[in-house]
Amino acid sequence: MIVIPCSMKTVAGIVSGYADNLLLRAVDVCLKEGRKVVIVPREMPMGRIHLRNIHEAADYGCVVVPPVLTFYNGADTIEKQINHIIGKILMQFGIDYKQFIAWDGHGLPDGKQAI
Repeated sequence: MIVIPCSMKTVAGIVSGYADNLLLRAVDVCLKEGRKVVIVPREMPMGRIHLRNIHEAADYGCVVVPPVLTFYNGADTIEKQINHIIGKILMQFGIDYKQFIAWDGHGLPDGKQAI
């Protein structure tokens, strides 16, 4: 299951077991049954309570994928940035995403160098 975007209210509900709506109930069931749950937190900056709750969510089995902009892979447009984030999320489930360009550790695509 993917929760994108995941508000801090939703993260708090996940870690406290307060499943008062369908989304939180679905996450609760996935965690209970050992299914993968990926959360993509949306708030920034994060306070100590947010960080504590995200840490607890990870301890309970959630995978946390913050929507962080990347520049090492040549993603020079908003669309490419979004494709990278979506690709990272889908990678958690073993799903290939054609628009995702994985970094191979050897500079940017097409032989370009990072600044």
